[in-house]
Amino acid sequence: MNPAPAPHAESVEAFVERFGPGYRWYVTTTVMLGTIATVLTSTIVNVALPNIMGAFGMGQDHAQLLATGFLGAMTATMLANSWMVDSFGQRPTFTMALVVFLVASVIGGLAPNEGVLILARVLQGGAAGILQPLAMLVIFEVFPPNRRGTAMGIYGIGVVLAPALGPTLGGIMVDNFSWRDVFFMPVPFGLLGLFLSRIFMRGRSTLAPRRPFDWIGLGLLSLFLFTLLYGLSNGPRQGWRSDGIVLVFMLALFAFVGFLFWELRTHAPLIDMRLFVNPTFAGAAMLAFIFGAGIFGSTYIAPLFVQTVQGYTATRAGLLLMPGGFILAIVFPLAGRLSDGIPPRVPVMFGLCVFAYSFLLMRTADTNTAFFDMAWWLVIGRIGLGFIMPGLNAGALQALPVHLVAQGSGAINFVRQFGGALGVNLLSITIESRTHIYTQAFAAAQNPANSSTSALLRGVRELLARTGVPDAIQQAGALNYLGRVVYAQGHMLAYRDGFLILAATFIIGLVPAYLMRDPQRR
Repeated sequence: MNPAPAPHAESVEAFVERFGPGYRWYVTTTVMLGTIATVLTSTIVNVALPNIMGAFGMGQDHAQLLATGFLGAMTATMLANSWMVDSFGQRPTFTMALVVFLVASVIGGLAPNEGVLILARVLQGGAAGILQPLAMLVIFEVFPPNRRGTAMGIYGIGVVLAPALGPTLGGIMVDNFSWRDVFFMPVPFGLLGLFLSRIFMRGRSTLAPRRPFDWIGLGLLSLFLFTLLYGLSNGPRQGWRSDGIVLVFMLALFAFVGFLFWELRTHAPLIDMRLFVNPTFAGAAMLAFIFGAGIFGSTYIAPLFVQTVQGYTATRAGLLLMPGGFILAIVFPLAGRLSDGIPPRVPVMFGLCVFAYSFLLMRTADTNTAFFDMAWWLVIGRIGLGFIMPGLNAGALQALPVHLVAQGSGAINFVRQFGGALGVNLLSITIESRTHIYTQAFAAAQNPANSSTSALLRGVRELLARTGVPDAIQQAGALNYLGRVVYAQGHMLAYRDGFLILAATFIIGLVPAYLMRDPQRR
C-alpha cells in the first residue's frame, strides 16, 4: 500500500469533499480579492499624481518612478510565483504577498517624503507580481477543463474591471478628500482576502524537496526591466543620444542577453524556455504582450486626453471609464462560457477587431467631442477586451503539459504586465514627441502672410484693449494666446496618433491570435 500523505500535503479533492462543489467558487472569490486590491492600485494612483507632485515638490522625472517602480517590480516578481508555490504552498504564498502589499499601502498613505512613497510603490508592485499569477493558477487548478473558460471569465472581471473603475474612484477620492486616501482604498479587499485564505486556500501540496531559486536570473531580469524603463522615462528629457541614456540602454541589452543565456543553461530556471517551443503558448504570449499594452495604454491615454485637451476634472475623467467597466462585468462571463465550447482563437480574434475599431473611432476625437461619444467608444473597446482575455488565458494554459502550468501562469502574466509597462512608456514618449513635431509645424505657418493668424491676433488685441490692458503688452498677450492655441492643437493631434497606434497594435495582434489553434493538453 502507498503511504498516506502527510497532514500538510493538502489536495484539491480534500477541500472539495470538505466544502462541497461550491468550494471552487469560494476559493475563486478569495484569490480575486487579492487580484482586485493589487490591480486597483496599479491605476488608481495615476489620477493622484498632480496632487502628489504638489505635496512633495516632485518633478516629472521623480513622479514617473511611482508608476515605473510599481510596474517594474510587479513584472520582475511574477516569475517567482511558481517557485514560491512549489516551495511553500498556495496559502502561505498568498498570505505573505498580501501582507507585504497591505503594509506597503499603509506606508504609502502615511509617507512623509517622496523617497518613502517610491519605496512603498515598489513594495506594492513586488507583492502584486506574486498575487496575480497565483490567482490564475488556483482557478485553473480547481476547475475541470470544460469549465476553465467560464472561470477565467470570472477571474478576468477582477483583472480588468479594477483598472477600469480605478481612475473613477481615485478621482472622487482626490477631488473630495486627499491623495493619501487613495493608498488606503485597497486595504479592505486585502484584509477580507487574508481572512478567507485561512479557510479556503491550501498549503503545500507535495512532499518533494524544495528546488533551488534562480536568484541570478531574477537579478538579471530586474536589472533589465529597471534600466529599460528608466531609459524610456528619461530619454526625452536627457536626450536619446546622451551618454547616460545610451549607457543605460546598453546595460539593459546586456542584462537581457545574459538573462536568456542563463535561463537556457541553469538547472532551475526562473522561466522554462520550453514554454515558448509550444506554438500555441508562443502565440498566446505574443498576444498577451499586445493585450497588456492595449489595456494599460488605453486606461492611461484616454483619461489623460480628456483632462489635458478637454479640461475635465479628475472625477469626470474617471467617470468616462465607468460604463466600460460595467460592460466588462457582463461580457467577461459570457465570453468565458463561449470559449469553453469553441476554439479560443475565435473570440480572441473577434475581440481584437472590436477593440481596434473603437480606437479608430477615437482617432476622430477633438476638443469638442461630447462626453457620451467618448464613453461609448470606450465601451466598444471594453467589449473587445472582454472577449480576448478568457480565451487567451485558457488557451495558453491548456496547451501546456501539467507540470508546466504553474510556469505558464507566471510567464503569461509576466508578458502581459511587461507589455503594459512598455506600452504606457512608449505611448507617453510618442505623445510628447508628436506634440513637439506638430507644434513646430504649426508655429512655422504663423506669419504675417497668414490671414487667419493676423485676424486672430487682431481680435485678441481688441479684447485685451476692452479690458483695460495697456497698449505696450497687448501684442505680447496676443502672441501668448496664439502660442497656447498652437500647442493645444498639436497636443490634440498627438493624442490622435496615440489612438491610431493602439488600433494598429491590436490589428497586428491578429497574427499571433491565429497561431492559437484549438489546444489539446499533452
